[in-house]
Amino acid sequence: MNSCYRHPDRETGVSCQRCDRYICPDCATPGAVGYLCPEDAKDTIKIRKANFQKSITSLAPVTMVLIGINILVYFIQWLIPPLTDALVYFNVGVDSEYGSALRALTSGFAHDPSQIAHILFNMYSLYVLGTIIEPMIGKFRFTILYVLSIFGGGLGVLYLAEFGTSVVGASGAIFGLMGAYLVLLRALKLDASQMYVLIGINLVLGFLPGIA
Repeated sequence: MNSCYRHPDRETGVSCQRCDRYICPDCATPGAVGYLCPEDAKDTIKIRKANFQKSITSLAPVTMVLIGINILVYFIQWLIPPLTDALVYFNVGVDSEYGSALRALTSGFAHDPSQIAHILFNMYSLYVLGTIIEPMIGKFRFTILYVLSIFGGGLGVLYLAEFGTSVVGASGAIFGLMGAYLVLLRALKLDASQMYVLIGINLVLGFLPGIA
């Protein structure tokens, strides 16, 4: 028999599953498998609090704000249709170069008011990807990533679409988040096969009529 590392006068045959130190019944905390010593049990509690006891709002606040902005703009478009073109639609060739560049960004926060499935699908995708990526890279980097993804999608329309084309939606930002998540998976040396398939499918869909 061995002695407890905290109570040398107590013999025990139980050891911590993480550090292998011997512990008596008073020092043993049940773990996923076996028992943990007091120090390792505290570390486990801290990890659980960090990862499981925080709300989605605190883990991914930028994501939740972006979803709120998109929904707010959608309702404004629905309530005041005449303001849609003036405020958020991306009309290539109609405005000045400055106006077109600005709308390449603002169009990413607008959706077709007549198609609720459009915003629902995009916001669901933003929620899933945002709550994964934002905690990994931080609020500031996630914000920059999202804005650059929207703007990059707008520039893609300028370059690839016919003159005078108008587009709306957060799809460009979502596509950018997919690409970023693929990079993160590869950097962490995790299986990225599903992301390759998902990005490939969305890339093909982007060339179908009515989809940017």
